[in-house]
Amino acid sequence: MNSKIIIILIVIIAIAISFYTGFLIEKESSEHADDLMTVQVFFGNTIFDPEVIDCQKNFPVERKIAKTQAVATAALEQLLQGPTPAEKVQGYITSINPGVKIQSLIIENGTARVDFDETLQANIGGSCRVAAIRFQIYNTLKQFPTVKDTVISINGRTEDILQP
Repeated sequence: MNSKIIIILIVIIAIAISFYTGFLIEKESSEHADDLMTVQVFFGNTIFDPEVIDCQKNFPVERKIAKTQAVATAALEQLLQGPTPAEKVQGYITSINPGVKIQSLIIENGTARVDFDETLQANIGGSCRVAAIRFQIYNTLKQFPTVKDTVISINGRTEDILQP
């Protein structure tokens, strides 16, 4: 079978699963819609970008979360959970290690300063993966109008972190 046909079939199946999953989630959440809000998290995608040529390229996924004042922290927590099984079927991937913890997030004067634990950079290598991690975090935070820039730190350090 032609590889283009296979890719098209995979995309069609992924879209069908997405719609079905979205329908189930929407049906369940419509009962509690007043208690929820929508945020975006950003992941790579092997269908939209099969060659993963641009390491900084990622795509938004909407997530419903409980309403909170700490919406940026909640969005980052969703990002750290990685793609859901349905999102994985749609080709979404993360470059962020599992088990990463947010130690603090402060937004002031347009800059989001987010501090993670050491797990963020454990056993990572390659400039492409480092760039992908940075841009997943950056784009997830940049959706908020109060965020113009981000500073990522690990255990309070900003120098010599997330190096290829």
